[in-house]
Amino acid sequence: MRRARFASVALLLAAPLLMAQAKPTLVPDVSQRDIEIKYSFTGAELLLFGAIIYPGGRLPEPGHRTDVVIVLKGPAQSIVIREKEKVAGIWVNAEALRYRSAPSFYAIASSRPIDKLVDERTRAIYELGLGSLQLSPASNAPAAVQDRFTAGLVEQRRRTGLFVEAPGAVEITGGVLYRARLTIPARVPTGRFTAETFLIRDGRVLAAAVRDIDVRKTGFERFVTRAADRHAILYGLTAVALSALLGWGAGRIARRT
Repeated sequence: MRRARFASVALLLAAPLLMAQAKPTLVPDVSQRDIEIKYSFTGAELLLFGAIIYPGGRLPEPGHRTDVVIVLKGPAQSIVIREKEKVAGIWVNAEALRYRSAPSFYAIASSRPIDKLVDERTRAIYELGLGSLQLSPASNAPAAVQDRFTAGLVEQRRRTGLFVEAPGAVEITGGVLYRARLTIPARVPTGRFTAETFLIRDGRVLAAAVRDIDVRKTGFERFVTRAADRHAILYGLTAVALSALLGWGAGRIARRT
């Protein structure tokens, strides 16, 4: 009797571990771990791919489709959004709202539209989609005002290619292999990027994995950036002097011709 009770207790204690082991896992990778920005950089196409490993090698039943969502994020940054207002025929800055933390780049690719995969609560938890980004406004402005500025921020960055939604961009082969292509624009910020992959089935996130990507400037662009950051005053004076010298030289050439 004691052995039977002990076996029952052991089974109950081991059940959560067995259930965790029974979940599928993701093995993601990216085509480039380092993206170098040079003077000739016009953007890059990033291939994100990987495999889904199911426990026991068993694929899900036909009625339980597995989907994949990939979120590529740039480093968070503080940003100020300003509204323009026409005064006496001239556009001037009006209201402004500062965000303590906003992704400098955000792209999401999914095998199906995200609203068909998970509910609103799950989208908010994992920040799946532009409408679910958790921004941090540094203001006690009314909710309506914050929503207006947030919509403006999203639209502004969408137009410049820094915010991207690509439903249907993830291809899944044989229920095991997946891949997606995302474009890195030429004006992408530098820093540590993260590529998060989510495995979703029946409205639940079953597994997640992360890969890091470094975007950095090299060559002359790196030298200029470091000089501006470390020696701001000297960099500014040099820029002014160089501009004046070039202007003087252009004037001399114009007079001679």
